[in-house]
Amino acid sequence: MRRLIQAVRGATNILLGKKTAGRHLTVYPDDIFLVSYPRSGNTWTRFLIGNLINQHEPITFKSLESHIPEIYLFPDRVLRSFPRPRMLKSHECFDPRYERIIYIVRDPRDVAVSYYHYAIKRCWIEPDCAIDQFVPRLIAGEFDVRAGWAACWGDHVRSWVSLRGDSKGFWLLRYEDLIRNAEDELARTAHFFQIEAPPERLKRAVELSSADHMRQLEKKEGRQWSLTKKTRPDKPFVRTATSGSWRQVLPPSSVALIESRWGPLMSSLGYVLSTGVPATNQSSFLTAP
Repeated sequence: MRRLIQAVRGATNILLGKKTAGRHLTVYPDDIFLVSYPRSGNTWTRFLIGNLINQHEPITFKSLESHIPEIYLFPDRVLRSFPRPRMLKSHECFDPRYERIIYIVRDPRDVAVSYYHYAIKRCWIEPDCAIDQFVPRLIAGEFDVRAGWAACWGDHVRSWVSLRGDSKGFWLLRYEDLIRNAEDELARTAHFFQIEAPPERLKRAVELSSADHMRQLEKKEGRQWSLTKKTRPDKPFVRTATSGSWRQVLPPSSVALIESRWGPLMSSLGYVLSTGVPATNQSSFLTAP
């Protein structure tokens, strides 16, 4: 009965033009997509670029979707009304229609920790679920199938860097490099897409997009933002915003499981393995533009 109700609702939304765009988005050649596997820094990157481009009012969670909308929150007809060129957030695995892409990648061991807390916030898992029980489900892509993009971390990353890595419109942005020097990485990204980025605006964008500032905004606006308003308010969306926390959080068995599954790909992206998994003998995806 539940599936029947969901099917009826889905059909009704399609007929009324209310179904969110997702994979069925109308794509234009001048679109710029901020693409990532979930919990890899996409929201932070949206804040950074939004604050760089928008010189008047600082980006907030309430205003974010009006500047760099997520394709899973709006019907295609609404997204078509946005001024072009559009900048859009996507978690889709490879889509040949995307021609200009900022692909954000993060160490999957840190992704696992962040996704674990996010799954609790969304009530996708029980709050007493141990992280070593969560990691095999993450590797299997259980939560990605639920969300609709249906690709685990390795498949998602490989689909983009393998099929678009040498494209002139593809920009690979590592979360860890943003953590290390957000201003420089934002400047390089802006230059690649010919976005004006004088030093004073870069500095302003980084300050307005700091983790502390975003946490304060979340406390004020978490109940109003589409991604957090129906989630547990006691679990923050913006957490530690660091790299390497997996060393203190992930059990060795979970680290070994992740590295055994994705070790060569991790090595090609510059992530040092801890369990002796052989490094890839492919050329690295980390190439200077």
